[in-house]
Parts: sequence; C-alpha cells; structure tokens
Amino acid sequence: MRYEEITVDVGYRLDLVVEQKVVVELKSVEFIMNVHHKQLLTYLKLSGYKLGLLVNFNTDNIADNIIRKAYGLD
Repeated sequence: MRYEEITVDVGYRLDLVVEQKVVVELKSVEFIMNVHHKQLLTYLKLSGYKLGLLVNFNTDNIADNIIRKAYGLD
C-alpha cells in the first residue's frame, strides 16, 4: 500500500480485480454483515479503484447476493 510518499507492507489482498477497474470481494457466509461492506469500501479506498462488487456464494439465489459499491464517485 502506498499513502502519500510512504509505502507500507499490508496484509490485505484483493480477491479479484476485473480489467483494472472493478474490485470483487468474494464471500461464503450465511449473512452479509456491515463489516463486509466496510471491508470492500476500505479496499476501494486503499487501492484507488472506484467500483466494487460484494458477492456472497452461500445462497440459493446468487443474483440477490451481488452488491455493487462505489467509492469517491460524484
């Protein structure tokens, strides 16, 4: 991670980045919790990407468990 002129080795890893534009955070949990939304927003902020998807695979209907997040878009 780079912040201003400081480079810091961090323990976070993006699950998937599509076309250098969209961060995809993959989950397999019973319920998506607020902490999962915050985790994706933090990844967007630190990486500089603007768009993300939070996907929960632990469901019968995956279409209802894909959540789009945006950071820093006006």
